[in-house]
Amino acid sequence: MTESNRLASGRARIDSLEMRGITKRFPGVLANDHIDFDVHFGEVHALLGENGAGKSTLMRILYGLYHPDQGEILLNGRPVIISSPTDAINLGIGMIHQHFMLVQSMTVAENVALGLPSSRGLLTDLDRVSKRIVELAEIYSLKIDPSAYIWQLSVGQQQRVEIIKALYRGAALLILDEPTAVLTPQEVDELFIIMRQMVKDGHALIFISHKLHEVVAISNRVTVLRDGRKIGTRPTSETTKQDLANWMVGREISFAPDRGNVERGEIRLKLDQVCCGSDRGTPGLCDVGLEVRSGEILGVAGVSGNGQCELAETVTGLRKITAGRVVLEGEDVTGLAPGELTDRMLSYIPEERMRDGMIREFTVAENMILREHHKRPYSRFGFLALSDISTHAEKLIAQFHVKTPSRETLAKNLSGGNIQKVVLARELSRSPRVIIAAQPTRGLDIGATEYVREQLLEQRRAGAAILLISEDLDEILALSDRIAVIYEGRVMDIVSREAATPQKLGLLMAGVHPEESAPAT
Repeated sequence: MTESNRLASGRARIDSLEMRGITKRFPGVLANDHIDFDVHFGEVHALLGENGAGKSTLMRILYGLYHPDQGEILLNGRPVIISSPTDAINLGIGMIHQHFMLVQSMTVAENVALGLPSSRGLLTDLDRVSKRIVELAEIYSLKIDPSAYIWQLSVGQQQRVEIIKALYRGAALLILDEPTAVLTPQEVDELFIIMRQMVKDGHALIFISHKLHEVVAISNRVTVLRDGRKIGTRPTSETTKQDLANWMVGREISFAPDRGNVERGEIRLKLDQVCCGSDRGTPGLCDVGLEVRSGEILGVAGVSGNGQCELAETVTGLRKITAGRVVLEGEDVTGLAPGELTDRMLSYIPEERMRDGMIREFTVAENMILREHHKRPYSRFGFLALSDISTHAEKLIAQFHVKTPSRETLAKNLSGGNIQKVVLARELSRSPRVIIAAQPTRGLDIGATEYVREQLLEQRRAGAAILLISEDLDEILALSDRIAVIYEGRVMDIVSREAATPQKLGLLMAGVHPEESAPAT
């Protein structure tokens, strides 16, 4: 094989990969229904679809995590059988997972070498691994130190390590599953530079994302799945963000929710120089001061791990405050238990909906009364009033469009979007005066995301004070009246919606004030 027919990563390129008639069934579900999909060298092929459309199943089949019930995979025109990720890697197929597969206490070089045989037998060859990492980093502008520990790296740098791991193993085709979900705008730009260099070098890339503007910006072709079936494939240049959204969902989608003009009222929630610790034993929040008024959405933007979780938990009584105070409608509620805050009409939409927002083994109806199961009309003389609970659940299922076989269905059997609708139904039906919404649309498809955002805006119109904590900058800009940016547990700045730009917020999210980055005059 000639050198020109090889990639810089050291493996022969994949000219084409084709999946034909891929079918995969699970009990009661047809996840993939005779799907055809292909990708060629030197292109980015985007794969779109709502949650449950079959994207993940199809890619897990390609990576050897699932085996198809029907269909075949052709690599450079020849049929191949991929029975495991090892088979996929040996064929030059790599996958960058949304949740990184890295050992935090090990160095970059150690993570890259992990699981691979040493060229020196029983002795380690980290010097050789490090040298190759430097070569790959230079080729693809990855800028990574092989001796750095993973825990020392930013989220964007950790993602680069994952890419280097795949390239080191000779990946010619890379599957990128929601690769921009936890990146700042600047890190997204850097990732796209890397992806374009990889395409130029002859790699084939499969790009999965819910962020349609990114799909339009980076991909050459796009395939849409819906309900386990392929709807079609188009050149990206011949479509628009709006077309793709409508195509995915099968109806008209609104990207600009009707915020309307709502007059802000009194301060409902105030954080006064709040400090707390983190689960890592380090400071979680440092002198955080915020105010949220009725009829207002205060967005909190930031890269994951910069204090968002601690912020939500201190306000809702789940985490102890070490200094400062939380004031709810003029009353100091610092140190009150979550149940006492619930009685004061504070609602919480948690980030981890299955861990903190639901009880998996409880029914839909039971989950809908978790907040007030001990009160009338749901409880009388220490016994649950089953008839009233059923009536309440049926009403909310209809009102919030929850797709469930029945109110007696266990929560664990619902899709992510419908689990979130049950949480919304419970929290918003109480007519709350203050709402803490932490990552309310994370992992949801475009249709469910649209619904959740409309519900939050409806509560704003009803006069609620909403603290919206989200890592989705588009969501923050679409919904917020004011935006606070948090970095390493501190509020960097609070800006009006009109003054906010992705570039300005991105700098603040990276710990840089825009004026500090401006060139001297």
